[in-house]
Amino acid sequence: MKLILFLFFMLCQPIAAQDIDGTWKGTLEAGTQRLTIVLRVSTAQNTVTMDVPEQGVERLPLKVNTLRADSIDVAFDRLALRITAVPTPGALVGRFQQGMFATPLTLRPGTVTYNRPQQPQPPYPYETRQVTFRNDNDCVLLAGTLTLPVGYKQGRRVPVALMVTGSGPQNRDEELFYHKPFFVMADYLARHGIATLRYDDRGVAASTGNFATATTHDFVADARCGLAWLKATRMFSKVGVVGHSEGGMVAFMLASEHLPDFIVSLAGPACRIDTMMVMQLNGLGKAQGATANVVADTREVRSMLLRQANTPWMRQFIDTDMRPYVRATRCPVLALGGEADLNVPPAINTPALKAGLSHNQHATIKVYPGLSHSFQFNPSGLPSNAVNIDQTIAPCVLADIARWINAL
Repeated sequence: MKLILFLFFMLCQPIAAQDIDGTWKGTLEAGTQRLTIVLRVSTAQNTVTMDVPEQGVERLPLKVNTLRADSIDVAFDRLALRITAVPTPGALVGRFQQGMFATPLTLRPGTVTYNRPQQPQPPYPYETRQVTFRNDNDCVLLAGTLTLPVGYKQGRRVPVALMVTGSGPQNRDEELFYHKPFFVMADYLARHGIATLRYDDRGVAASTGNFATATTHDFVADARCGLAWLKATRMFSKVGVVGHSEGGMVAFMLASEHLPDFIVSLAGPACRIDTMMVMQLNGLGKAQGATANVVADTREVRSMLLRQANTPWMRQFIDTDMRPYVRATRCPVLALGGEADLNVPPAINTPALKAGLSHNQHATIKVYPGLSHSFQFNPSGLPSNAVNIDQTIAPCVLADIARWINAL
């Protein structure tokens, strides 16, 4: 789960209406954190959006109170966040405030770019097809990309994996922190004889539906329809699920219904979520410099999270106990984790996996030293480091997934 620790932001405003249009970037000092702030200003549309790359925030719409040649005043009320600024030659100079926290901020013209050497580049040596499948119960149309292996010929049956993203609205590439891990993985698997179907979450990009009102069980229903669609094509020898984080939960829930032929859980929780969240929040807090625990127990974590986001998803998510789903899984399982994962700590998740899968003769559990929740080499485990790491996903993880599926 991609824990969104929104603790940001920033500021903005320029000199003449035409002068303030464009992209501005700066650095916000917030305690021990240094956050990159990117503002996109359009006076013609009277809009300002914000990126905070270290927190996976991209094009967040801000409420415009004032957007003039001599001043800017924008806010995000839900987070009690406000930015005011005035233009100076070559910069926007002002103040960022969130609650009781306030700090100066200076933004200068420019964009932020990151090196992503693993991102596939055309021409691709394999075939891709843009496809859709339906969840008729919820009137949702899911749009995705079916990637067929290198050298695929009609009538040849190959294994296929339905790829399910983690928490939060995600496109088919599971794009976050300017990385596209599902795109990288689909490319690698296609080069090793394995097809994939990756799709936009409901309400995201080309998929219809309402993400904001959906729960994990709705995402299970969407994935169930994806599995049915793949099976109906009769193109594949085995139909499985590869799920990351919450997507790993979805994989286990589907496996408990005996629907997939195999599952790969990438940092998918296998324990009680409220118990895991205590360890997650305290671990993230200490990694960011906290000297005391953030929460004491599950009661406190529930109160804190529901105060921050009292949504249908959060209410259902925090009550989830994954142990019955894991115990009910009979198909082959590859459960992978990172030793430095602060979101789904292996200290609680690995024992839960071992206990829940003790009956399963076809289960493999592996934890990689130094890898984070996103399976990058990031020994600190801090999610905010992900954007500045060139590696999208450790090659050893990709190799292990391909080798395991091909050995089934």
